[in-house]
Amino acid sequence: MISIKSALAKPFAKYIYNKVQKWANNPVKTQEKVFKSLIKAGANTSFGKDHDFDKISSYEDFVTQVQVRDYEGLKSYVERVVSGEENVLWKGKPIYFAKTSGTTSGSKYIPITKESMPSHVEAARNAILMYIHETGNVDFVNGKMIFLQGSPILNEQNGIQLGRLSGIVAHYVPKYLQKNRMPSWETNCIEDWETKVDAIVEETLAEDMSIISGIPSWVQMYFEKLQQKTGKKVGDVFKNFNLFIFGGVNYEPYRSKFENLIGRKVDSIELYPASEGFFAFQDKQNKKGMLLQLNSGIFYEFIKADAFFKDNPKRITIKDVEIGVNYVMIISTNAGLWAYNIGDTVEFTSTKPYRVIVSGRIKHFISAFGEHVIGKEVEQAMQEAIKTTNAIVTEFTVAPQINPEKDLPYHEWFIEFEKEPKDIFAFTEAIDQSLQAQNTYYFDLIDGKVLQQLKITKVEKDGFKNYMKSVGKLGGQNKIPRLSNDRKIADAFTYLSTKK
Repeated sequence: MISIKSALAKPFAKYIYNKVQKWANNPVKTQEKVFKSLIKAGANTSFGKDHDFDKISSYEDFVTQVQVRDYEGLKSYVERVVSGEENVLWKGKPIYFAKTSGTTSGSKYIPITKESMPSHVEAARNAILMYIHETGNVDFVNGKMIFLQGSPILNEQNGIQLGRLSGIVAHYVPKYLQKNRMPSWETNCIEDWETKVDAIVEETLAEDMSIISGIPSWVQMYFEKLQQKTGKKVGDVFKNFNLFIFGGVNYEPYRSKFENLIGRKVDSIELYPASEGFFAFQDKQNKKGMLLQLNSGIFYEFIKADAFFKDNPKRITIKDVEIGVNYVMIISTNAGLWAYNIGDTVEFTSTKPYRVIVSGRIKHFISAFGEHVIGKEVEQAMQEAIKTTNAIVTEFTVAPQINPEKDLPYHEWFIEFEKEPKDIFAFTEAIDQSLQAQNTYYFDLIDGKVLQQLKITKVEKDGFKNYMKSVGKLGGQNKIPRLSNDRKIADAFTYLSTKK
């Protein structure tokens, strides 16, 4: 018997699909409209007055008046908002601060306003509805669904609610999904991540789970604990689990491990959410990239990544982007972020419509010798090595070894294997050849005998989990950096291994 929920899902999905197509097929006009509305709304704020918004009548004016800045550059304004002042970055006060742990800034307070909050909820909903429209699959809407997320407990500061983004979003689960949602509120409020995952395992074991979502590295922990508890593959524990929704990191390095844990392939939807805004979601199962959200109160600018650290690099809008170029993404939003560098780099896979992949972080790269190796390159190299050797990788990170005890410097890959390759030398060679093919600077350094071939350091089981625990970043929205330009993480692994 078809439930009311699944019967209504298809027409609603068609309605949303048509709505999305309207702005996706008129991208430049959509962004121009967003730009004008943002400037108009920001004109009466402190930031708008300081930057002469009343004199901005074009994008060129905006580029002249408003410089690109990161959190540090905006911090003086944010601190005024945190202290309770109104009309600083956006009209009135924000309704939330998404608190994130920055590297240089300590805790960061990212404002969320009543105008920006809906897009965080609607984009995730629309991603599922676009999937329903494309595939016709609706059975999963009757099963239980889980999002592995941070605690929904919020604090208050000068009348503004404060918490993790995933915890804030937990307060906006639609009523029609409340009965299907897992885990319980009490379990979701558990702060210690390992205790929380154990409780989630107990709560979900007997349930008909159909959707599971979260950052892959932490969903992986949940799956492993399920397997340890039952001795079964996750797909046998949850017969109707057929949709995995993820975001935060590239899924490909985890895919073989997940398929092994699940015991079969399942459909997946990739999301690109952040505290600063919900930027994109996968709208097609057979297309690479995620649909950039052009109608969500966010105006986008892009700067070529290889020019970003030069003086006055050129800023462009979507109408001038090219496919396959690595860009730093700059945003202005209806939460009061202006020409704000979120730190991510993206590449366009399509411009009709505009789809992106996240290629890495502008500060996460290795360029100890001028090679400027980025996240996308190491992930693709790892992917190719896994396919070549049938290895299964749990997690990995890469750091430069500038002063080895002997021979030339090299890149050191710290890898935790679920299943080691039969031939570690072939695995190493596959990674190195892929990197050389992708990055001409790296090729030249290897060819010119400035660097030697990369070396792999095997990390013991649970090594990455233990590292994240040691730095207070286990679970939630925290992710291990794919690359570092220093030895901070590398030295931590060395320290942890010597403590054993």
